[in-house]
Amino acid sequence: MLLNLTIIDLAVVKSLDLDLEKGMSVLTGETGAGKSILLTALGLALGDRADSGYVRPECTRAEVNLEFDLSDAPDAQQWLKDNELNDEHHCLIRRIVNQDGRSKAYINNRPVTLQFLQELSEKLVEIHGQHAHLTLLNSDEQRRLLDAYAKNHNLLEQVNTCFKQWRLTNNELSSLVKTSSDQSEREELIRYQIGELQQSDFVHNSYTTLLEEHSKLANLGDILTKGQAQVDVLYENDQQSVTQLLSHSVNELTTIAQFAPELTEICTLLSDAQIQTEEAAIQLRRFLESQEADPQRLDILENQIGVIQNLSRKHHIAPDELPQLTEKLENELGSLTHCGERIETLKADTAQLLTKYHTLSKQLSEQRHQTAEKLQKQISDLIKELGMPQGEFLVDITEMDIDNPKLNGNDKIEFLITANPGLPPKPLAKVASGGELSRISLAIQVTTANDKTTPTLIFDEVDSGIGGGVAEIVGQKLRSLSFNRQVMCVTHLPQVAAQAHQHLYVEKNNKTDITSSNVRVLNDEERIDEIARMLGGVTITKNTLAHAKEMLSHSTSGNLLKGTTSGK
Repeated sequence: MLLNLTIIDLAVVKSLDLDLEKGMSVLTGETGAGKSILLTALGLALGDRADSGYVRPECTRAEVNLEFDLSDAPDAQQWLKDNELNDEHHCLIRRIVNQDGRSKAYINNRPVTLQFLQELSEKLVEIHGQHAHLTLLNSDEQRRLLDAYAKNHNLLEQVNTCFKQWRLTNNELSSLVKTSSDQSEREELIRYQIGELQQSDFVHNSYTTLLEEHSKLANLGDILTKGQAQVDVLYENDQQSVTQLLSHSVNELTTIAQFAPELTEICTLLSDAQIQTEEAAIQLRRFLESQEADPQRLDILENQIGVIQNLSRKHHIAPDELPQLTEKLENELGSLTHCGERIETLKADTAQLLTKYHTLSKQLSEQRHQTAEKLQKQISDLIKELGMPQGEFLVDITEMDIDNPKLNGNDKIEFLITANPGLPPKPLAKVASGGELSRISLAIQVTTANDKTTPTLIFDEVDSGIGGGVAEIVGQKLRSLSFNRQVMCVTHLPQVAAQAHQHLYVEKNNKTDITSSNVRVLNDEERIDEIARMLGGVTITKNTLAHAKEMLSHSTSGNLLKGTTSGK
C-alpha cells in the first residue's frame, strides 16, 4: 500500500508531506482547489511523461516521492528482486522534473529508466479515470477488461506470440511464392549469362595476363630482331663488343694500378661489370632461342580478348570485374534453386503455427465464455443496485473468420445492455444515456477490480453523473473494495465521502502572489463540516450539519480509522 506522498514545487503545490492509511481514503475540496494535482503527482511518479509545465513558477525543479509498504504486493516484491532493486518490504519511488522538461526516476535510490518505473507501477497502483465510461465504448477496451477479469494474461501472450510468428512466416511465404512465378524465366536467363561469361576463361587466365601474352606474341618479330642485335653488341661481336671493351679497360688499368693503388677498386668494379654483362648476354640469348612464333595461339588470344571486351560492354562493367559478376550470378542461381525447398519448408511451418494458434485461440475463447457468464451476472446485479432495476448486462462473444488469425484471438467481444424488460440487448453506445453509462462503467470497474491483486486502487471522480441513494451504494461498494486493499477516491459526492476511513481535504491559498494548494487530513468535526458543505453548498444550516453527522454515523458505524497525520 501507499504509505506516504511527498510533493515539492509541483504546479500549485509548494510543499506537501502526506501520510496515507489503510482502507478507503477520499479526496474532496472546492472546484478548482487542486484535487487533480495529487493525481498528476501520482501519475508522474508512476511513470507518466514529464513536462516543464509541471515545475512551479520561479522554481528550478519539481519532485515527487512515494513510499510503499510491499507486504501486500508480492508481485512487486518479486519484480524488484528480479531486477536487483529490492529493499526488504519497502519501496521508495522518486521522480524529478527539471525546468527544461527533462526528468530522472529512482527506485530505492537507484536511477532507473522510465520503462522500468512503469513496469513496477503496474504492480503497485491502478488508476481508474473519470472518463473511463467513454473508453468503455471501445471494443478493444471491452476485450481487455474481460481478459483482465479472466486472468488471461499468460494465455493471451502465448496466442499473440504464436500469431506474430505465423504472420512473419506467412508473409515470407507469400513473398517467395510471388517471386517464384517469374523464377523459371530468371533462372534460364542467369544460366545463359553464366555460360556466356565462362567462355572468357578468366578462371585460368586473368584479363591482364591475356593482354600481356597477346602483346608478346604480336611483337615477337621485333623482340627477336632487337634482342639478337643486343646479344651481338654485348658479347658476340668479335671486333667491338661491350665485354671486349670492358676486358681491355680492365687490362690497361691493372697495368697502371701497380703505380696507383687507388685504381684497384675501379678495376674490380669493371671486372664485375664484365662478368655481369657476359651473364646478361647469355640469358638474353637463351630467352631468344626459346621464343617461337605461334600464329594459332595468337588467334586464340585475340578471340578470348574480344569475347571479354564484348561481355564487359554488354554488362556495362570493366573487363576485370567480370569474375565478380559471375560469382554474383552463381549465388543468385543457387538461391533460386533453393527457393522451392524454402517454400515447402515455410508451408510446413505455417501450417504448424496455424494449428498451434487455433488450439491456443480455442482455449482462450473457452476461458472467455466461462468468465463472461460470471462477469455479466455480477455486473447485472450491481447495476440493479445502482438504480437500474430492470438492467441486464451481457458479454457477447462472436467467433470471427478462423481462416485468418488475428491479434488477441478470433473472438469479437462486445458489451451489451438492456435497460427495460422485453427489449433486445444492444451495444452500450446505442442504448445507455450519459448517467446510465457512468453507472455501468462504475459497476464494471468495481467488479473487475475486486479480483485484482493490485494493492492500491485510485478512482478519479468515477461517480460523476449519479446521486441520491445510488451515490450511497457507490460509496458502500468502494468501501467494500478497501477491506483487503487501499482505495483512494476523488469525489464530489457527500454520500461517497462519508464512507471513507480517511478524509483528505484540498484547499487553495490565494494570499501570496503565486497560488498554492494544500492537503490535510480532517478530524471528525472537520469531516462533519466538509460533508455539510458538500450537502448544502454556500449556506450551512443546523439541519445540514445534523444530516452530515448522521451520514457519517450510519456509514462508518464506528469503524472510522482515526488518523493523526496531516499534510504539510
